[in-house]
Amino acid sequence: MKEAYIAAKERWAKKMSGLARSTPRSDNRLPPGQRQVHNFPVLDLGVKPEIGPDRWELKIGGQVENPVTLSWTEFLALPQFKDISDFHCVTTWSQYDMAWEGVSFFTLADLVRPKPAATHVFFKSYDGYSTNNPIGTLMDDDVLIAHSWNGAPLPVEHGGPARVIVPKRYAWKGAKWIREITFMDRDILGFWELRGYSNTADPWTEDRFS
Repeated sequence: MKEAYIAAKERWAKKMSGLARSTPRSDNRLPPGQRQVHNFPVLDLGVKPEIGPDRWELKIGGQVENPVTLSWTEFLALPQFKDISDFHCVTTWSQYDMAWEGVSFFTLADLVRPKPAATHVFFKSYDGYSTNNPIGTLMDDDVLIAHSWNGAPLPVEHGGPARVIVPKRYAWKGAKWIREITFMDRDILGFWELRGYSNTADPWTEDRFS
């Protein structure tokens, strides 16, 4: 685990410096059961919260040494990260080369300093949505809180002003309209995980449902 973390952070550092970009998960970029699309379908719980920059904040706490609540201005003042990755939805569509910009999960973890007891991370959104991930999944070079997509501010329908991007998992693991990140010493199931979706959500093993 330590070696994998170090390798991921080295890849991330190269991306931050502009010396490298993402490499595909496999030679066959399309996971089994998926089809490539060229649009960005909208999927949500039927609520699209309009949270302006003056009201938006991101609370990060739990099993950390330095809990913080970031305003929009403070969030944008953190080191900014650009990445290109593929996006896989459990409803069987994938889009290649999605260009994101935001704050990498590495940067947020360095800011709050997770305690050794932290094993999982729980995400809450402004629309009431929630999801969970092991901390090891998030400590990868392509995970970020994105505020921009394809060079423009992230639209509300796609989770703007900011959403979580976890490219190596089905997209429901990346919460739209993110408002809270909690580092946990245990796993807590999120909205879809409680309703029969897989807790691990690996597209390359078609791990869609529990």
